[in-house]
Amino acid sequence: MSEPLLSVQDLHVHFRGRRNVARAVEGVSYEVREGETVCIVGESGCGKTVSALSILGILPVPPAEIPEGRILFQGKDLLRMDPETLRGIRGNRLSMVFQEPMTSLNPVFKIGDQLREAVLAHRPMEEKALEERCVSLLRDVGISSSAERLQDYPHQLSGGQRQRVMIAMALACDPALVIADEPTTALDVTIQVQILNLFRDLQREKGLSLLYITHDLGVVAQIADRIYVMYAGIIAEQGTARQIFHEPRHPYTMGLLASLPSRMRRGASLHNVPGAVPDPAQKPPGCPFHPRCPAAEASCTRGLPGLCDWGEDHLARCPVTCADPDKEVWP
Repeated sequence: MSEPLLSVQDLHVHFRGRRNVARAVEGVSYEVREGETVCIVGESGCGKTVSALSILGILPVPPAEIPEGRILFQGKDLLRMDPETLRGIRGNRLSMVFQEPMTSLNPVFKIGDQLREAVLAHRPMEEKALEERCVSLLRDVGISSSAERLQDYPHQLSGGQRQRVMIAMALACDPALVIADEPTTALDVTIQVQILNLFRDLQREKGLSLLYITHDLGVVAQIADRIYVMYAGIIAEQGTARQIFHEPRHPYTMGLLASLPSRMRRGASLHNVPGAVPDPAQKPPGCPFHPRCPAAEASCTRGLPGLCDWGEDHLARCPVTCADPDKEVWP
């Protein structure tokens, strides 16, 4: 098997305050291979976005610090690179689509100006070729009348069009990997489907890899090859889409899946996981999910559980289900 395109290894990200340290990410490891879609899923506050921003090297330092870990992209450790070398990769071989396009696009510059800047940052070219490249990028992401749209300001476009522009900017230099941080959250359902189909088409045509960050399991079910479930800064479970959706082994994963609406439970109350993700600066001892877990035992408070191997690279960080695979967790 070939080496992964991206390999995050034992990543720790802390935010140091005056009185305490928020441990946003603790020992997270995951991989993305060429042409694959990997989803990182979990509630808000789990550390998903922080881990992605660490890859790009755009966390504010201080207060952020990365005391441990490696981030290998095409075999090179991004955390050990000098800033200029990293800038040559960021936006070029590695790019990102952010969650809210209205705050990511500059409202006082035309769409064309912002696209040209994204291209010229890594691909110097003549003015005519640059214009053709920008028109082609908008056409590739499904924006009609592309040449005319270059003259528009962000407020003149719909939410779906603005997100397509952000995707075009991310693709400006033909990256090997695109990180998408909840890119459909602010969009209505119809536009969400269009954006997801766009990602799928672009992957098929360009062979790019996608690291997709979301809390929406419905989206994950449509696009994921492999899934990493994050909770309170750790990977709670990892596996293929089939393993996670049909054979979940961690109580948190089971709770998330049980919370999905189902035709089989029409008329019944929706399931919910009680409680909330703990404050990164005040995590409970042991497994961080144990205060919310109906299957928690005394041993769950004594130390962070190791990953139990369920075969075929399906791992879950729960000693209770590891010891009793048939245990009923949620009533």
